[in-house]
Amino acid sequence: MTAIFPDISISTERLVLRAYEEADIPALAEMMNDELVVAWTGVPQPYTAEDAREFVTKAAADERTQGRGLVLAVTEFLTQRLVGTVHLQRTDWRIRATEIGYLTAAWARGEGYASESVLAVCRWLFEQQGFERVELRTAADNTASQQVAQKIGCVSEGVLRNAGIVRSRPEDDPDGRWSEIRTDLLVWSLLPEDLDEGDEALGGKARDDAYDNYTAYADWR
Repeated sequence: MTAIFPDISISTERLVLRAYEEADIPALAEMMNDELVVAWTGVPQPYTAEDAREFVTKAAADERTQGRGLVLAVTEFLTQRLVGTVHLQRTDWRIRATEIGYLTAAWARGEGYASESVLAVCRWLFEQQGFERVELRTAADNTASQQVAQKIGCVSEGVLRNAGIVRSRPEDDPDGRWSEIRTDLLVWSLLPEDLDEGDEALGGKARDDAYDNYTAYADWR
């Protein structure tokens, strides 16, 4: 029998993390067409409502039911507005380890939502699911995402050379065509014993100032 994550909801002081719903499709499509999301992920471009529907109704659900990971919509507690996504992937059930990725909607950046949501999921993994390791990978030039990893207490483990692909377009033509370029990936890890350090760095409230401006490197296709 394939091991799978439960269909869960996680709440923090300001956020609710839950499974995606069809009502999220318009907000998801808008979020995924943001320039920074396009640059740092492998999402289709343009990202259409049909792409969002496929992700919500099939791809996200399959990630959990097939035992690969878990996709959670991150929403504001007070407004229920879609803030972003947290994605567990490449889960190894034997060694109780998984890789985490995240992204934040353009309107929600600068509020510390990425750190708050990622740390909440990691705490849930360690304290309720018996996991022993969470891995995070960031593109070499994605310094803001690296600051999120540092903020929650991750330890830098090394570099995977030429292991990722990001997108860019000419600085003198911001509306020009995107091109794919290879990049090194920095590898970070978080273990159960690292949690106290992350909580202390976040002042106990999982908040930072501008560290969630970019996405972690993940497969958002």
